[in-house]
Amino acid sequence: MRRTRNTKIIATLGPSSSTLPVIRALFEAGADVFRLNFSHGDHKTHRDLFNIIRTLEAEVGRPIGVIGDLQGPKLRIGTFAQGPVILRQDQAFRLDLTPTPGDATRVYLPHPEIFAAAGPDTELLIDDGRLRLRVTRAGADFAETVVLTGGRISDNKGVNVPNVALPVKALTAKDKADLDLALSLGIDWIALSFVQRAQDVAEVRQLINGRAGLITKVEKPTAIDEIDEITKLSDALMVARGDLGVEMPIEAVPGLQKRLVRIARTAGKPIVVATQMLESMIHAPTPTRAEVSDVATAVYDGADAVMLSAESAAGAYPISAVRMMSRIAEQAEKDPMYRAIMNADKPKLEATAADAISAAAAQTAETLNAACIVSYTATGSTALRAARERPSVPIMGLTPVVETARRLALVWGVHCVQSRDPSGFNDMLDLALAAAERDNFGRTGDRLVIMAGVPFGQAGATNVLRIARLGDTNTGG
Repeated sequence: MRRTRNTKIIATLGPSSSTLPVIRALFEAGADVFRLNFSHGDHKTHRDLFNIIRTLEAEVGRPIGVIGDLQGPKLRIGTFAQGPVILRQDQAFRLDLTPTPGDATRVYLPHPEIFAAAGPDTELLIDDGRLRLRVTRAGADFAETVVLTGGRISDNKGVNVPNVALPVKALTAKDKADLDLALSLGIDWIALSFVQRAQDVAEVRQLINGRAGLITKVEKPTAIDEIDEITKLSDALMVARGDLGVEMPIEAVPGLQKRLVRIARTAGKPIVVATQMLESMIHAPTPTRAEVSDVATAVYDGADAVMLSAESAAGAYPISAVRMMSRIAEQAEKDPMYRAIMNADKPKLEATAADAISAAAAQTAETLNAACIVSYTATGSTALRAARERPSVPIMGLTPVVETARRLALVWGVHCVQSRDPSGFNDMLDLALAAAERDNFGRTGDRLVIMAGVPFGQAGATNVLRIARLGDTNTGG
């Protein structure tokens, strides 16, 4: 099954999508990658879902990527003795380390790191920003605040501290256990939450040690200050717009989304746009017009992938949500203005052989009206450079490494094919031609533009460009 669109779709699995028939239907509707959200469910649930995905992969004969999304540190208040209370604007409210249930004047906040970082005028946001408090005085075990925006507050609501780097690690004890499970299963991508600084990414990258790709979720404004270094240390980025929209002015999020897409594309790394993309489809069979425009905007920007969260995990219409997202992406990519918009700020080439070959491959394929670009890659780097150019013809990522094929399922425009390990360059050409013919990239006589790195297996060594025709064999020379 070969997709007719370049933008990939990530579907989160959950109670609404936990059986093989439903997950198969999600794949057939357009899901390319599945996300396991470690904020919910236990290890047995995630192990079972992972095994179902691999069963499906064997059935369909297509590499399917899996993301393990770590929860990260969740900052929450405690409970209230008499149930929810109402906070009034301008009233005083105290947060402290006393573990007794709260009332309308105070509540337990079991996070001394917040008190350590808070100073006068620090803002605390509760329940996704629905309530806003300003700190007037803080000590080692308390913060006295005044209510800026009041409302109903109840047990265990989340706390955000915008524009403050908290002295907490991005990886909790729970995350470490979840990471161990993910790596033992062979999950392809690890998504890291609550990143505040480049050091957070470096520490987790060392723990992963090449066993999975690392996606950094950009959801804290403090991470923006070190975004260049964070991008270097990451294998991919995710624009996690939910928390971003809480911790920074919500009207600034669209511009930041575009900036992050450009940063990732320039670096030649995948970029995912996530959160609330088709939110109304959790309960409704069709999205709003604004949501359709939102998904299309990410496609026009050139994002590698768009993601469904609760829509596919817990919604009433998970399959319809995936099908709708696929239709939106396909329609945007058919727009005559699509490429002009996507490439309005096209990344400049680096002075490397890999970039020169990638640009030449895209130009050659367009000039010759080639059936596709074949990128032979063991590590994935050759296919990533090909995708960075956003060529006008499909990319076939040919690799003997199944882990590479699964990771490339996230990448814009790349149709992943696992092959046997070729005996040499001519054998690789024959494998590429056979795969292109089998997966209906063209007809006998159609040209293929083939790029590879010789010797095989060296990351970043893309240095060969070859033109071949479907129907040829023993194409040496």
